[in-house]
Formats: sequence, C-alpha cells, structure tokens
Amino acid sequence: MKNYKFIISVIIFGLLIAVASFEIGYKKGSLEDLSYAAEKASSSVVNVFISNRGNNGIRNAVGSGVIFSKEGHIVTNTHILNNATSVFLEFNDGEIIEAILIGADQYSDIAVLKVNGSKDLNPIELAQSSKIKVGDEVLAIGNPFGVGKTVTSGIISATGRDYGNPYLELLQTDAAINPGNSGGALLNKEGNLIGINSSIYSKTGTYSGIGFAIPSEKVIQVASELIKFGKVRSSWIGDFKVRQIRLNLNNDLISALSIIKIDETYGIENPLELNGVSEGDIILKINDLPATWANLTTALRLTFPGDEILFDIYGKENTKKILVKTVASN
Repeated sequence: MKNYKFIISVIIFGLLIAVASFEIGYKKGSLEDLSYAAEKASSSVVNVFISNRGNNGIRNAVGSGVIFSKEGHIVTNTHILNNATSVFLEFNDGEIIEAILIGADQYSDIAVLKVNGSKDLNPIELAQSSKIKVGDEVLAIGNPFGVGKTVTSGIISATGRDYGNPYLELLQTDAAINPGNSGGALLNKEGNLIGINSSIYSKTGTYSGIGFAIPSEKVIQVASELIKFGKVRSSWIGDFKVRQIRLNLNNDLISALSIIKIDETYGIENPLELNGVSEGDIILKINDLPATWANLTTALRLTFPGDEILFDIYGKENTKKILVKTVASN
C-alpha cells in the first residue's frame, strides 16, 4: 500500500513540475515576448504623411518614422521625402504635427526630421545590430499603404546584404514590409531598434517575403551626423589620383586601382602616405571588396571621419593590408 502511495506521490509531483515547466516556457515563448516588444516600441514609431510636387502637380505619399531623441528628432528614409513640400507626423496618441527637415543623406537613405514644442516623446531604445543572428525573431512596425500603424513578425533571413549598396550591410527579413513601411522600425524581441526598414525585393511592388533594413549602428552614425552638422561630413584620406586597371596577379586577372599621383598637402599629414602608400602602388581591395572607383567613392561617402578603411595594397616588394584612418574633409 505504501508503495502505491509513493508511486502516486511521484506521479503527482511530476505533473506539477510539468505544469510549472509549461508555464515558464510559455512566459518565455515568442508570443508573449513579441507582444511585449510591440507594446514597448509602438509609441516610438510615427506615421509620416508627405505632400510633394511631381510632374502632375501636388500628390500625397505615406511613410513611417522612428522617434530618435527627446528633443524631437525623428529618423526616416530619405527616399520618401523626395520633392516634399510639407511633412506631417502622426503620433501614437493621434496628434498630428508638422515637421521640419534637419538633414538627409542620399547614400545611406537616412533623413532626420524635427518637431518643435513641449510634446512628451518616447525615443526608441537602441540595440546593436552587429549582434543580430540569422533566425532571430523580429518585428516590423510601420504604416503600410497608409492604413495606420501595423505590426508584422518574422525572422532575420540574412545579414550583410548588398542590395544596391554594399557598404550599408543591410539586414534581410521576411517580416511583411510594404509601401508605407519605409522609415519604420525593425525590432528585436526586447522591443529595441535593430534597423530602419527601407526597401523590399518584389516583382509586384508589394510584400513577397524579402525586405531590407538599414542596421541600427549605421542609422545612429548617420543620424548623429545630420543632427550635429546638418549633413554627413565627407571622409578624407588624402588627395590622390587613380586609374582603373586589370592586373594579372598569380595568373588571375583582377580589377584594381593604380595610384598614379599623390598630391602634396601643405601643412596637412596625408593619411595614405602616413601608412606607407606611395605613387605606383596598386589597390587590390577596399574593405575586402573589389578595387573599383565606385567602391572607393562609396567607402569614403559612407565612412565617417575617424573610421578606418581597409586596403589591400600591391607595392613594389609585396602585398600588404593597411588600415587608413579617415579625417574630416570639411
């Protein structure tokens, strides 16, 4: 009899443990996590309404934005503001306020708007996009087709994507993103910003499972420059001239840039020369990308003063890698 009582006690104890485990598992599961993330970030995302002038007169467009600072700075995409004559923001409480443009960067597709007044704003919490892994659950919040604030979910499908610009290293997601989502937030499970939704790959112009977001770390860099200077300052590594060539290296014909002249910079240290680069050297790669004029100019446009650019240099004696620290050109 005692054995039966012992067995029944063990079974009951096991069931209690199972129920407790289920409850804990549910609380840590994606449904509750994502609900929390959506609620947390919702007041930090705004709907953007744009009037712009086109060939057929004034037309209206919609987009999304993210509250970046308590001082009223809103981050969105540059492309939705093209030819804008007026921009209005709709906040979570329904209030609509006209915004002014602080600055816009075409190359990164990041723009900063600002609203004035004493409105109590809730800036989005920021996360490090570099820590995101493929398969992580994410949320997208925006204003698709102008229907109003909408939340969709998915995962990170890929990182470091080159979709028109290799230096942005875009995040790819299958969370539903449609026209009007541009400028909206891509969030991690904690409800923190990991990217600004910017574009989709689609043959129809609507969601087809492939969306792209600008990583939060690039957003922070560009937005900070726009807020402080009204533009993104150009990076400088010296005044020099290059010529595009095809170089036969180890029986492999590769695209390269030959440095044909380095101009003297009176009273200013030339970053290239400081790193031992001289006329006649050949650039093989730029940040591990092919050495082309387009990649060189894009690297300078999307590198901030103080950042470093990695060059593979073929010199008179050997091939070497050098890191060139950029300085502000203006």
